[in-house]
Amino acid sequence: MARSTQAQKAKILNAAYRLLSRRLSTAESAAVLARESSISMRQAYRYLEQAAHLEQPVAVAEPALPITFKIPGDVIRTLRTYAAANDLTLSEVLTRAITEFVARASRHG
Repeated sequence: MARSTQAQKAKILNAAYRLLSRRLSTAESAAVLARESSISMRQAYRYLEQAAHLEQPVAVAEPALPITFKIPGDVIRTLRTYAAANDLTLSEVLTRAITEFVARASRHG
């Protein structure tokens, strides 16, 4: 059986959070969560336990998609060095950099 993605886990955790806010019993909530999410009762109880500590639903990240483009070698070396020094993946560094660049460009029209 394949492991759940972070997005799938977040969706189930948010479903557990919503069930707890409906003030159902823990047993009823677990049964509903297990049935609707196609998970075991044991997993449902674990999600409910985690959701009980939340103050609000968690953000569900959009899945990452692969993309290919060319970058000069010296930029790649700098990128790899920065990523390693900051314990980040290349994707995390690029996503942050592109997001910031686009936000700044949008502000300056």
